[in-house]
Amino acid sequence: MHWIDLTIFGSYMVVMLLVGLYFYRKNESSDDYYVGSRNMGSLHIGLSVVATDVGGGFSIGLGGLGFVMGLAGSWMLFAGLVGAWLAAVILVPRVHKLSGQHEFQTFPQLFGKFYSKEVAIIAAVISAIGYLGFTSSQILAGAKLASASFNGLERNEALLIMGAVAVIYTALGGLKAVIYTDTIQWIVLLGGLIFIGLPLSIHELGGWQAIRDTLPDSFFSLSNISWQNIVNWMITIIPIWFIGMTLYQRIYASKSIKSAKRAWFIAGLFEYPIMAFVGVLFGLFARAGFEHGIFNQYEVMKSNIDPEIGLPLLLRHIMPVGLMGLMMSAYFSAIMSTADSCIMAASGNVLTDLLGWHTRENTVSLSRIVTVVVGALSMLIAMKMPNVLELMLYSYAFMVSGLFVPMMGLLFMKKISNGAALLSMIIGGFTTISLIISNLELPFHLDPNIFGISLSIISYFLFSAMLETKVNEMRKKI
Repeated sequence: MHWIDLTIFGSYMVVMLLVGLYFYRKNESSDDYYVGSRNMGSLHIGLSVVATDVGGGFSIGLGGLGFVMGLAGSWMLFAGLVGAWLAAVILVPRVHKLSGQHEFQTFPQLFGKFYSKEVAIIAAVISAIGYLGFTSSQILAGAKLASASFNGLERNEALLIMGAVAVIYTALGGLKAVIYTDTIQWIVLLGGLIFIGLPLSIHELGGWQAIRDTLPDSFFSLSNISWQNIVNWMITIIPIWFIGMTLYQRIYASKSIKSAKRAWFIAGLFEYPIMAFVGVLFGLFARAGFEHGIFNQYEVMKSNIDPEIGLPLLLRHIMPVGLMGLMMSAYFSAIMSTADSCIMAASGNVLTDLLGWHTRENTVSLSRIVTVVVGALSMLIAMKMPNVLELMLYSYAFMVSGLFVPMMGLLFMKKISNGAALLSMIIGGFTTISLIISNLELPFHLDPNIFGISLSIISYFLFSAMLETKVNEMRKKI
């Protein structure tokens, strides 16, 4: 990469650190640090929500899907649109009202209020582990991008640099720094991709017709997808909008119910169709470039054709001096916008729900320490995993299978049971993780998460029914 590009990219990193430093002295309590003082507007929240949910993992992952299957990969983020709008209507109004009444800072605190302390602790453990994995997927995405873009930079070296920057400005500035940097990062990402990356890619590949002639027709069809893929994505992605700690922090940070709902509608539209098609188009262009042989000079594509490397290599190949630095900043923006939010989520779970340190006088200092530790653990996990999208979806699946059913019970059932919630969380999460680790070939090639949620539902309702029967028998004896 040319020194001009390196200067632009380095300047971007410095700006992110300065934002964290700016908010360093503005955080006086855990409310300031974890929920942004509860007075954030809908545009900042909405852009932060979509930046967090899509981010680098989905950006790089969508590029990989576009490389393999073309435009049909966009259906993944259609699930994000559905989830965002359902949550806006069903979840946001009730949760925002409760957060104002009880000053919630984390998602598991809801379980503590409506179930029990034990249920909240198990929920916090599941959430913290899930977000550790999700943070790792984002840092890994950044490492893949950097190692493919910078000559001589190894993946683990890039991983340490990316992780360090994200952890430092997040630990310094808290949620306000995260939300404001997310806004900057999302504007940089969309502007860079739409106004620089897409036209230059089409021009470099000889025009749209040349791209059409290079790839099979299936790459340009939205039906080039199996029903299993759609079911797996819907079951994995839609529920995360109801149990994602990063999303609850933003509900709590919104200044009103109306503002929060508007933010969720904004986020849904940015996910689909905007980012969905931009992401897979870049992957599709990378595949066309690969077929043309423009990547033959890169050893990384000779030794192992990794679909998730195709997109950054395409950018590296087509971008002139100056624009390359802007484009790299755009993609690192996406990655860091999710990594910082996930670090905050896991940190909040650990400090508030597991350690109970949120009421101490030095809580902001403790929050920063916990945030740094969480970030360091995420980097260690990222070093052990090869695939961004796989790590990200596994983390989603673990959280969803453990937390979704008791959350739905809390929202829709008149009578809820602590035992049913505990049992469903343990059985759901354990089933999904066991199936993932065992690598069994599941019926119809469905995602392990589907079986985890199914057993979670069965255990929740069976325990609730058994408890109700037992209570009725005791009443009859009285």
